[in-house]
Amino acid sequence: MKTMKPDGVVDDLIKFALIALLVVVPIRLYVAQPFVVQGASMEPTFHGGEYLIVDQMSYRFNEPERGDVVIMRYPKDESIFFIKRIIGLPGETVELSGERVSIGHGESAEPFTLDESFLEPDRLQNQYGVYTLGSDEYFVMGDNRKESSDSRSWGALKRREIVGRAYLRLLPTTRIGVAPGEHSYEK
Repeated sequence: MKTMKPDGVVDDLIKFALIALLVVVPIRLYVAQPFVVQGASMEPTFHGGEYLIVDQMSYRFNEPERGDVVIMRYPKDESIFFIKRIIGLPGETVELSGERVSIGHGESAEPFTLDESFLEPDRLQNQYGVYTLGSDEYFVMGDNRKESSDSRSWGALKRREIVGRAYLRLLPTTRIGVAPGEHSYEK
């Protein structure tokens, strides 16, 4: 029977810890990270307590698109993270009129109204305002417009404040899915 020396166990634990750090830390910092939804701003698409995996890689190669659900740093306190849907893209003008959201781009393009029929009518809100976005700014809103602190209250979101997109919903197990909440707006 082979016995292990106590020194061997300690060495193995140290090696395991170092390998884990070399693998886990870069993945957590640059590839994906967990996120737990808090609050009601994205209901019914996302509920408080849902556990998501955030894709941090895609936006290193592609720009965020209208309809993407993103995890972002709150512009007024970057230690706080929010989950919101991208409505307006850089260089666009977002016009809120009642429950309608219209998007314009430059003077030559005809504005179009977003089809947001996927949103629940009782979560919409009469809203008014015109927001012109800079070259690195996005307009984000929650799907539960009555309960959302978003670009309507604190302005445009800078590109650098976007952490990544909601890639995977793991909990609750009854709602597991890839690209949860994804919506493609048609013109």
